[in-house]
Amino acid sequence: MKEITSKELHGRLAAGEDIILIDVREPYEHEEFNIGGINIPVTELPFRIEEVRQHGDQEIILYCQSGNRSMLAQKLLATQFNIVNTLNLVGGARAWREAFPV
Repeated sequence: MKEITSKELHGRLAAGEDIILIDVREPYEHEEFNIGGINIPVTELPFRIEEVRQHGDQEIILYCQSGNRSMLAQKLLATQFNIVNTLNLVGGARAWREAFPV
């Protein structure tokens, strides 16, 4: 499974890359703090798979609070839905906030 660090993601966003971000945390977590993207909780992924598939082969970056749920989401997408164009944000939103305090 492929990964991306907060600093790498930040650089790509700063460069203006068109990046698909999916926050797999619960809505209340997304509302408290997020780095952008759409919110599809990992438990809802199987039911909202068409929202993911609509991006075709474009790279998708998954994130959660610590990187664990997004890793599970990444595995689920690969094994159950053959979606392999994903990257997991190492350390999740927590690592992002440490690297880029508000």
